[in-house]
Amino acid sequence: QVQLVESGGGLVQPGGSLRLSCAASGFTLDYYNIAWFRQAPGKEREGVSCISSRDRRPYYAYYLDSVKGRFTISRDNAKNTVYLQMNNLKPEDTAVYSCAAGTKGCTISGQYEFDYWGQGTQVAVSS
Repeated sequence: QVQLVESGGGLVQPGGSLRLSCAASGFTLDYYNIAWFRQAPGKEREGVSCISSRDRRPYYAYYLDSVKGRFTISRDNAKNTVYLQMNNLKPEDTAVYSCAAGTKGCTISGQYEFDYWGQGTQVAVSS
């Protein structure tokens, strides 16, 4: 069974850090472009970051402008997991974060390139 499971969300104060994990079962993440999306209450889902598949090495990463320099996406192929390290978190980063896997292209500007989605993990940044 193909499945993506996110973890690592929680409540953190502004300036704090979290590391989100996206673990896969039933398929190998390295063959897929992996993206992180987020959706805040009352807002549309937006792409945050994407890391290319093994077809494009060295891996290439894309980031939403507002998270550049604060967020880092990475792979651990031995664990079949992709991470999103989030530093210097801001209240506007509050959202449900979901990971997605696809083979049609690594992008943060669209969702239709991704075939598999996780259920999401809540991130709340508040003092």
